Amino acid sequence: MTELRKPVASERATRPIFGPGAQPLLNSNQAARFLGVHPRTLQRMVLRGEITGVRVGKLWRFVPSSIRDWIQEHNIAS
Repeated sequence: MTELRKPVASERATRPIFGPGAQPLLNSNQAARFLGVHPRTLQRMVLRGEITGVRVGKLWRFVPSSIRDWIQEHNIAS
C-alpha cells in the first residue's frame, strides 16, 4: 500500500520560483479556476494567510506548486 505523505524538502523536486527553469506564475483567474473558487475568494484566502500569493501592483500571482501543496495539505481531490 502506498503511503500518502507530504515529501520532506530534500525529496521534493525543487524548481526555482524566479530565473531559468522557473514555473510560470498563475494569475488570480487561472489559480481560482484550478481550485474551483471565485478569484475574489482566492484573494481573501491569501489575505488570511491560507494560500501563498505574490502581489504585483494591483494584481495577484500564484506559483502552481504552492496551489498544489495547499490542495495536498487539505486532502482535496483534484
